[in-house]
Amino acid sequence: MPAAVSRHRAFLITSSAVLYALIFAAFLTLERPGVGIANFYYFPVAMLALAGGPLWGAAAGLVATAIYALGIVLNPHIASAQVLTVTASIRLITFATMGGLVGWFAHSNRKLAQELRVAEEHDFLTGLLNTRSFDAVLAARVELGLPFGLILGDMDNFRAINDQEGHAVGNDLLRRAAELLQRKLEPGDQLARVGGDEFAVVTSAPGTDAVRALCGRLTAALAEEGLSISFGWAVCPRDGGSPLLLFRAADERLFAQKLIGSRLSSAEVVSLPTPAERLMRSRSPA
Repeated sequence: MPAAVSRHRAFLITSSAVLYALIFAAFLTLERPGVGIANFYYFPVAMLALAGGPLWGAAAGLVATAIYALGIVLNPHIASAQVLTVTASIRLITFATMGGLVGWFAHSNRKLAQELRVAEEHDFLTGLLNTRSFDAVLAARVELGLPFGLILGDMDNFRAINDQEGHAVGNDLLRRAAELLQRKLEPGDQLARVGGDEFAVVTSAPGTDAVRALCGRLTAALAEEGLSISFGWAVCPRDGGSPLLLFRAADERLFAQKLIGSRLSSAEVVSLPTPAERLMRSRSPA
């Protein structure tokens, strides 16, 4: 639970307890038939419902009814017989029902707010952090002043896959890649999808060699599943002391890795015989 939410909840609980006591004291000293000071119990009931939800709200209504009944017994200006009347029963029902309804609406609102917060901070396709959230994570890590690594990954030939196989297949590959990367990272590492087919990692791997080794492990793990992602990396503070410098260094290494990969792929294609060459070889005598 966030600290601000916890403080707000504690404030509501404390305030409701104080209100219960004040209203009870006022009821004992000021209440006369027809005044209606007990109606003020709706305030602490609503506050507890806001703090804890429908069950808390209903329980707060029962507590208010019990304190109200005790006030009738102790107040010399009100007949004790008023405890067992239709009015007292109606008050019990209204206190508990109102508390339950307010608590239900408060719980639903908190749940909706949480869902909206998750949708705002996470990528809709993979469930990873989105670009905005990752930028905040990266800036916070830089502010700490401790060494860490930044890794950028870009899926190879993803555009061709989308064009040839369709976007549904491309989306499935992105989800598979995200799940695999998440499994292979350490619990403290943070993974995000920062573009169409681009991923980013903030890792606490110690030093350049460790970050490069992590890139190698991720490449190998992806290859085992038939996926290919090129990685670039940067280490703070070695490659820069700001998010911009770290992104630039990692992106430059990613571009170099992409260039090397494309040249290797071209060399493999060139080394293969053309259809005409294969035909001539098939006709050549042994």
